[in-house]
Amino acid sequence: MKSSPFPYIIITTLLLIMVTIMATLNFPFSWVFYLTVIGQIAVVVMVYKTLNDKYTTDKTFEHFYEDRPIEPSGFNAENELEDIKL
Repeated sequence: MKSSPFPYIIITTLLLIMVTIMATLNFPFSWVFYLTVIGQIAVVVMVYKTLNDKYTTDKTFEHFYEDRPIEPSGFNAENELEDIKL
């Protein structure tokens, strides 16, 4: 079964949000400290799992973004420079 990095991302995000909330609500320092250390370890694990994910695609830069295709703009820098010089 293929493992996905998304659970690691979600858990790490929730863990670090909890650290912020606990620090704001003046929880005991030891709780906040240990949760921060666990959060830092979770960030390292999350980055490792995300970068080692065996995701492949056949897309290239020519596809750019699927939801925003590149349209020819008609902008030509050389023509713009000539207009400025005149």
